[in-house]
Amino acid sequence: MSGRAIIVGAGLAGLSAAVDLAGAGWSVTLADSAPRAGGRCRSYHDKQLDLLIDNGNHFVFSGNQAVGRFLARIGSSAGLHGPAHADFHFHDLRDGQRWTLSVNDSRLPWWVMSGKRRTPGTRMRDYLALASLVTASRQATIGEVVRDRGPFWERVVEPMMLAVLNCAPDGGSAWLAGRFLLESFARGGRACRTMVALPTLDAVFVDPALQYLAARGTTPGFSRRLRALAVDAGRVTGLDFGDGVEPVGDAAVILAVPPWVAADLVPGLTTPDQFCSILNAHYAISPPPGAPPITALLGAASQWVVCHDDRISITISGADDVIDQDREALARQLWAEICATLGISANLPRWQIVKEKRATFASTPAQEARRPAAATAWRNLFLAGDWTRTNLPATIEGALRSGETAARLARRANLV
Repeated sequence: MSGRAIIVGAGLAGLSAAVDLAGAGWSVTLADSAPRAGGRCRSYHDKQLDLLIDNGNHFVFSGNQAVGRFLARIGSSAGLHGPAHADFHFHDLRDGQRWTLSVNDSRLPWWVMSGKRRTPGTRMRDYLALASLVTASRQATIGEVVRDRGPFWERVVEPMMLAVLNCAPDGGSAWLAGRFLLESFARGGRACRTMVALPTLDAVFVDPALQYLAARGTTPGFSRRLRALAVDAGRVTGLDFGDGVEPVGDAAVILAVPPWVAADLVPGLTTPDQFCSILNAHYAISPPPGAPPITALLGAASQWVVCHDDRISITISGADDVIDQDREALARQLWAEICATLGISANLPRWQIVKEKRATFASTPAQEARRPAAATAWRNLFLAGDWTRTNLPATIEGALRSGETAARLARRANLV
């Protein structure tokens, strides 16, 4: 049965809900306070670099099921690119040691039995700690579950979980870490190849979604900030975008906005209220031939070095300690680390630093407990966003899954 939906927020969560409902024959209205779609996953032409870039290095895994469904529906599955196998390259700048963690394709993790495939200095039994994360309680931190602070922590747990949770792993949620492992490494290497959108995020995730919606009669309204909800008799009855209350009639309303916006709009709503930053730096220079697409760094401010055809980028997750440092001094420091790991002898090229100060909610047990469900106390109001209760950290997969959940609840409510 078709219906009507008003979706506020055109990031990936909002686009996911809109595509789902429009594909089911619903009439969809989409609005966003920004002048364009994409939210925190966006592409733009950077004048300083004179390049078309993504705001950051956004990765997905080959086994991400919501990503697969979304891209298949909008016709852009071919835009994801990655290695043939789940090989993760590392470089420790302190002693120059390099290695590759190579996960075999099948579910049986025989790679941990091979000294050539697992991380140097780690033992096969160390990896049993990852199974402990899968069975951890919602109240436990990673630091409480994985107590060894030797090479396994430093070379496997810390870089992996910092990238996944975007907060200090010691205090990060062991339960969320376990959910990530269940959907990736526990399914074998075929499910955890690191994939990137090429040529850009917009070209793979955003523009095809907007084209899909346009073909079904949805033209988003941008630069429209929702000011307030009007509610009556257990329903949302109107939306105020600044020009008076617009009645919603029999429409479902999906809020796919940041948590602090949702908390202001929805009375009594509990949301995450602590956040962690991400810093990305981009350099307008082509990488040397044969450079790995992605390299994890240890003993450096940089955490991940990502090689694109026309630039080299780095990502720092949980970047609160560096986010306010002098931009040029930081750009020079990070460039020196890139040169050390890729063997480059070149002066500082054109560069750009992009900061997301509230990139994700802090993935601690306390903040995980504050994530709300998609359903609300109002029969026709639903929430979407990677900060809602997706049972995953704040990821693209979680954002898309949240949109699917909100759309499913809207369809179910329409049948009542």
